[in-house]
Amino acid sequence: MHIDLAEGGGQLAGFLLLAGFLLSFGFIRMSTRLMRSPRVTWWPGSIKTEGGIHVHHLVFGIVLMMLAGFCEFALQPGAPWLEILAAAFGVGMGLTLDEFALWLHLDDVYWAEEGRRSVDAVIVAALVGGAVVLGFTPLEGRDTGSVAGIAAILGLDLGCSVIAALKGKYTSAVVGILVPLVGLVAAIRLAKPASPWARRRYAQGSTRLARATARYERSRRRYRRWQDRIGGAPTVEPPKQA
Repeated sequence: MHIDLAEGGGQLAGFLLLAGFLLSFGFIRMSTRLMRSPRVTWWPGSIKTEGGIHVHHLVFGIVLMMLAGFCEFALQPGAPWLEILAAAFGVGMGLTLDEFALWLHLDDVYWAEEGRRSVDAVIVAALVGGAVVLGFTPLEGRDTGSVAGIAAILGLDLGCSVIAALKGKYTSAVVGILVPLVGLVAAIRLAKPASPWARRRYAQGSTRLARATARYERSRRRYRRWQDRIGGAPTVEPPKQA
């Protein structure tokens, strides 16, 4: 089973949505990092009202997504407006998910440790969105000649994703729904030490728990380095509000 997104220009719209999302996130993250840098005094700062209210860029993202979504559903335009609205919706997504941690914690934690959740959200959205745009489905390349075969394939894929989630690998679990190989690999590998799977199946002081802890610490350090490269290292009190 393959989803042909090319019908009606859907594939191009999907690529433009994903491109708008990634480019807007990259631009706004670069902008906030430049605002934060004391060496870049010429870069414009954040928007504040006369009353001192800081207008976060997720506000503009939400408004842009609302406008693009309303116009698409209400008007259902063809090309090129379909592609333009898709790109606009993607830009809105990038602006909104860049501040995911703020609407998750209901607090300005952009440069705090909790702000890393924004980078996590963008990575998950990019992986899932990329898989959808490229046409990945659980049934891709499988024998779908019978209902029983389809049910067995979907059950296996869903089972792998559930095991991956129980092992604390939530990103792999979500992506694995669309790309089964990702879920299968995550289900086979060691669980994260604090996951429900490890708490029930890895005894305290066991070799398996020690291996899982060592692997988790290594991967955590690598991932945090990538988070800092993408979004900037967090600080408790940033030099400038972003």
